[in-house]
Amino acid sequence: MIDEVSMKLRADELIRMALAEDVTSEDVSTNSVLKDYTFGEAELICKQDGVVAGLAVFARVFELLGEGADVRFFVKDGDAVKKGQLLASVAGDMRAILTGERTALNYLQRMSGIATYTANMVKLLEGSGLKLVDTRKTTPNMRIFEKYAVRVGGGGNHRFNLSDAVLLKDNHIGAAGGVKQAVAAAKAYAPFTMKIEVETENMDMVKDAVEAGADIIMLDNMTDDEMRAAVKYIAGRALVEISGNVTAENVSRLKNIGANVVSCGALTHSAPILDVSLKNLHPVDVSEFFDEE
Repeated sequence: MIDEVSMKLRADELIRMALAEDVTSEDVSTNSVLKDYTFGEAELICKQDGVVAGLAVFARVFELLGEGADVRFFVKDGDAVKKGQLLASVAGDMRAILTGERTALNYLQRMSGIATYTANMVKLLEGSGLKLVDTRKTTPNMRIFEKYAVRVGGGGNHRFNLSDAVLLKDNHIGAAGGVKQAVAAAKAYAPFTMKIEVETENMDMVKDAVEAGADIIMLDNMTDDEMRAAVKYIAGRALVEISGNVTAENVSRLKNIGANVVSCGALTHSAPILDVSLKNLHPVDVSEFFDEE
């Protein structure tokens, strides 16, 4: 699972890569208007309702760009925020604020959008007992941030990467010669501490997965009636995961299937951003700013 500590441990390298993408030699626009260090302050304003996530990443962008960056938050990750709400103030070298603005906002908007979309879907599943989790359908080099945002929104994490668990999908099964053969091979190879999940597309595959002793059985792109029949047949002998084109528009229909988990790639590949903006950058007297503390 991804929490704030594990995210912070990996964040700096990825943030530096994002900044390097935006600045190959210099920030020409900023250097044109600011020749020297000038202390200033800007305000982080929310432009639509949602759930905020990624505040520590937002702040870290400015900390990496300039010593003495002072980011003061008036909300915390997971808070519901409203249009027009003041979320934070950012103070420091105005050159660093200008250079880091877009990268910091990109992280915050993307992560908050995922948290907002996830929170909406979690609400739609209330009372069902279904656990909503993400997938590996993430933006390259953004997985740590996107999976963290899912958790902030109230969802859970599926495996982080290919090293975490055995998930035998259609092509693995085809390569092995069938469900039973694939599960047997995985049991012989994988550590005994690792669970084995099998992706199934019909009842014959479900029966093979149960007989082979799979720990988790994924029902992939089945009809509602097919899924109910599969859950009844599995009868608690394995955890049941529903997957396949799940979105906020259709997730409610899965509430009464009887499964344990629903995985949703849309949480990370289709969530719209939450619009936020850094505004009102202006010079301030540095001594007066810190005296206000």
